[in-house]
Amino acid sequence: MAFFVAIGTFVATGTFVAIGYFVAIGALQVMDVFRILWGIVLCIICSFGAIIRWVYPAGYTKSVKGDIVLITGGGSGIGRLMSLKLANLGAIIVTWDVNAKGNEETVSMIKANGGTGYAYTVDLTSKDKIYEVAEKVKKDVGVVKILINNAGIVSGSSLLETPDEKIIRTFQVNVFAQFWTMKSFMPDMIKNKSGHIVNVASMAGHSGMHKLVDYCSSKFAAVGIDDSIKVELKVQGHANYIKTTIVCPYYINTGMFSGVQSKIIPILEPDFVAESAVQGIITNKPEVILPWWSCFLITAKTILPQTGFMYLSEVFGFNCSMDQFKGRK
Repeated sequence: MAFFVAIGTFVATGTFVAIGYFVAIGALQVMDVFRILWGIVLCIICSFGAIIRWVYPAGYTKSVKGDIVLITGGGSGIGRLMSLKLANLGAIIVTWDVNAKGNEETVSMIKANGGTGYAYTVDLTSKDKIYEVAEKVKKDVGVVKILINNAGIVSGSSLLETPDEKIIRTFQVNVFAQFWTMKSFMPDMIKNKSGHIVNVASMAGHSGMHKLVDYCSSKFAAVGIDDSIKVELKVQGHANYIKTTIVCPYYINTGMFSGVQSKIIPILEPDFVAESAVQGIITNKPEVILPWWSCFLITAKTILPQTGFMYLSEVFGFNCSMDQFKGRK
C-alpha cells in the first residue's frame, strides 16, 4: 500500500508542477487547467470502477446471447477456445481460418455442445477475399455484432534471417487484416448503434524482443490500431455504443510459440488467456493485459532510460526467450 501511495504522491506532485509551469509560460489557459484536473478525476473514478468490476464482475457483465461473433483464427489455439466459451454463453460463432480442417473441427465442437457455429475458409493475407467472404457472412448468417481479430503468425528469426515474404505475410495477417475486417463490419455496428471490436495483440506490442522484430512491429501496430480507433470512435460520437478491447498476453503455451523459455513471467495457459479475453469482452474492458501485473513493466519502459530497461529485459529473460524457439510446424 505504501508503494502505491508513494507512486500516487509522485504522480500528483509532478502533475501540479507541470501545470504550474505551463500556466506560467502562458501555454495553458484557466479552462485548460480545469480540463486537465477533470481528466485526473475521471482517471481516479475509472480506476475505482475497474476495482469494483474486478471484485464484483457479475454485476457488470453484458449478455452475448444471440449475438453474431466473428473471430479470425478460430481453427485452433486461443481462437478455438474463445469460440467455444462464447458459444457456451449463447453467441452465434462465425470462425474464419485458412486451416479448413481445424475450422470445421471448431464448429463441430460448438455444435456438439449445443451451440451454433459457421466455418469459412479465408486467406487473411488477401484483402479481396476478406471483403468477399464478409459479404457472404452478412447474407448467410446476419450482421456481425462482435468482431474478434485474433489470427496471428510469427516467424521467430532475426531480421536479417527472415525472408522478405515472411515479413510481408506477418503484416498482412497481424495488421492489414484488422483494417479490412473493421472496414467490413464497422458500418453495420454504427448503423445499428451496437458493436464490439476486439483486437488480440501481445505484450510484444509494448516491448521489443530478440528474433521478433517483425512480430513485435506488427503487434505494436495492433496496439496503435486499438488506441487510434478508440479516439476515432469517441470523436465521431460512436464510443457509447461501440466498445473496443485490446488483449495483450505474454507468451502462451500453444504450438505458435513452442520452445520459448521464460525466466520470471510464467508462460500462460491457453484456457486462462481465452477466459480472460472473454471476461474482458462481456465486461466491456478496454484493455486486458496478462498477467495483469506486467502492466508495471510497460510503465517502467516509459520511465526508465533505455539502458535501464535493457538491463531489466535481461533480468526477465526477454532478450533470450526465443533462443530455443521451434514454433508451429
